[in-house]
Amino acid sequence: MDLSINPNLINMSQAEDTTPATYELFALRYATRVGRKPEFFLGGDPHDVPMAIDYFVWLAKSANHVCLIDTGFNAAMAVKRRRDFLRDPIDSLELLGVTVDQIDDVVLTHFHYDHAGNFDRFPKAKFHVQDREMDFATGRHMCHHVFNSAYEVDEVTGLVRRVYDGQVEFHDGDAQIRPGITLHYAGGHTGGIQFVRVHTARGWVVVASDVSHFYETFQACRPLPLIFHVGDSVQGYRRLRELAPSEDHIVPGHDALVMEKYPPVSESLRGIAVRLDVAPTN
Repeated sequence: MDLSINPNLINMSQAEDTTPATYELFALRYATRVGRKPEFFLGGDPHDVPMAIDYFVWLAKSANHVCLIDTGFNAAMAVKRRRDFLRDPIDSLELLGVTVDQIDDVVLTHFHYDHAGNFDRFPKAKFHVQDREMDFATGRHMCHHVFNSAYEVDEVTGLVRRVYDGQVEFHDGDAQIRPGITLHYAGGHTGGIQFVRVHTARGWVVVASDVSHFYETFQACRPLPLIFHVGDSVQGYRRLRELAPSEDHIVPGHDALVMEKYPPVSESLRGIAVRLDVAPTN
């Protein structure tokens, strides 16, 4: 795996440092569950205590563009997977002033059930995926339960249909969707997972998704046991840091602390949606 940053992307970013759009960026919490801490870290953990895991989608919104990062899962999937479903993530976008028809681009960081469900509710949007994730989700590794357990075959085949419908844009590594939103391949957790960098009023914020499930994941180099390539995961933490101005600009994919560290969009949305385009409060 080549961990160097695409020089063309660096040059592009430097040339546009004063011109990328500035986005509002939100995390919307739609489900949760409480597990035990040892289950979330490769090799376990000596502290066998309860640990919450939250499920999010992320919304980036500028004056002229709306981008959704991941699409979550629905109530039926919550029952199947035994998750505590709090709200429909797609209907809840209206709480952030956005309707489905306004979303221009959908980034799927990877195709796991909690990140690629509800894709069929976006008939107009362009889906952005990594070549290697589609290859991984439809290739030989899916013959093994250890890899296919977090995928839903109907969702994967549905995304293949979107390819034939012309709604999928493939990327091979680093890419720019629009000035102000860039994609970055990491690998590790799955064969083709990517993360997203969004330009906001506080600078570039890195939405790690499952490149780092928790703050502790990248800070202490502790991958999740559900993993395809340990080495790529560990190097992925380095890439997060390389593309973020500071660790305070990295937002992990499932950490319940996100809802505590960032301010709510409004008092009525406390515990539901927080702003990531402002500095964390603690």
